[in-house]
Amino acid sequence: MRGMGPAIRHSVVALDGRTGAAALAADVQLEIVDRPAAPGGVRGMRSLLRSSRPDLLLSYNWGAIEAPAAAASLRFGRVVHHEDGFNADEAGRLKLRRNWTRRLVLRNTEVIVPSRNLETIAWERWHLERLHFIPNGIDASRFDRDPDAGQSFRESLGIGAEDIVIGAVGHLRPVKNYRRLVRAVAKLGSPDVHLLIAGEGAEREALQAAAADHGVSLHLPGHLEDLRAVYSAFDVFAISSDSEQQPVALLEAMAAGLPVCATDVGDVGLTLPKTQREWVVGLDDDALAAGLRQLAGDAGLRGRLGGGNRSHVETNYTVQAMLAAYAGIYAAASRR
Repeated sequence: MRGMGPAIRHSVVALDGRTGAAALAADVQLEIVDRPAAPGGVRGMRSLLRSSRPDLLLSYNWGAIEAPAAAASLRFGRVVHHEDGFNADEAGRLKLRRNWTRRLVLRNTEVIVPSRNLETIAWERWHLERLHFIPNGIDASRFDRDPDAGQSFRESLGIGAEDIVIGAVGHLRPVKNYRRLVRAVAKLGSPDVHLLIAGEGAEREALQAAAADHGVSLHLPGHLEDLRAVYSAFDVFAISSDSEQQPVALLEAMAAGLPVCATDVGDVGLTLPKTQREWVVGLDDDALAAGLRQLAGDAGLRGRLGGGNRSHVETNYTVQAMLAAYAGIYAAASRR
């Protein structure tokens, strides 16, 4: 929204009723619109479109599929749909009914995806032709390492300066499979290794129980507004998900100069430089543990990989390139 400039007004409908992210957009023209009386229903979305008459309709993921469906029924063509991944219910296998619905509803709609993996799915499974691949981009300078802030954050959690911190950033939900990460860290068998996961969600109690069962020093500081100190406190960044596309947290960790050990999901392997591919592993506790063990035990290796990751994200995943690509598609769609 910031990238679109001050002349654009944004009206947002949160179909799940969760509007906490509005606090992040205090400096843009943002209006939270009440969701239709029948949440998510095509009839309610038709009524909303008739009353609001937007210049451009943006919809996001399966949970908002009724919005482009309503637009199609009204012959409203100024629509861009975004797909950025799947929840736990489709992490292992896509649902046939949803595939057919996307194929029918989105066949004449511009669709943006952030990963080559999702682009392939949209082409082969959904038979969509108006596809646009736009990788995520970030301002790498926001995640420059700050050793002093990192050390202070460690101290606040009782983590020593010489301890190894394996870190993750994300919502605590099943598809992230942080329990796998707990089990993998347990296999390292070292009391000097700590697991730090920044984020909040329904899995908190289950993760605490798993850490207690496996003897893992787990730290869950919750949702944090400023992540620079968190990334600066990490020695290794880990992804243990069952499904991802192109995680923004991965780009942030790379910008912070961190080495990465991750499950081979979505575009994680394609996003990292070739020097890191050895640490992109299968959905297996032992494989993840082996990669983490190697990185935790070699400071020189961590430094070399982290430096390469920083250079790679600065070159290939800038916020300026991402915004320019989005702006071009939005401008063209708004003229349809």
